[in-house]
Amino acid sequence: MTYVVTESCIRCKYTDCVDVCPVDCFREGPNFLVIDPDECIDCAVCVPECPVNAIYAEDDVPGDQQDFIKLNADLSPSFTSITKSKAALPDADEWKDVKNKLDQLAK
Repeated sequence: MTYVVTESCIRCKYTDCVDVCPVDCFREGPNFLVIDPDECIDCAVCVPECPVNAIYAEDDVPGDQQDFIKLNADLSPSFTSITKSKAALPDADEWKDVKNKLDQLAK
């Protein structure tokens, strides 16, 4: 099992989770983070750090977010490794509570 970043992260990209990851499994895209399933050790320390509750254990990903399991795996090879937190996107607070924003994902 691995952990998965879901839709809530899109257009926010808070990076609080990155600092606590012991294996540097987060990857950064233009407006979204993913977890590399080949690197994740299932420790769960990132889950409580996410201010928008975007990270779930693979087995606990909500039904309407299941596509993000494959999306994390597919995007992680092309996204850049991120190992230190940085500022969220400038308009993150405006997007953090928005639902159905998959169409906003920049790859």
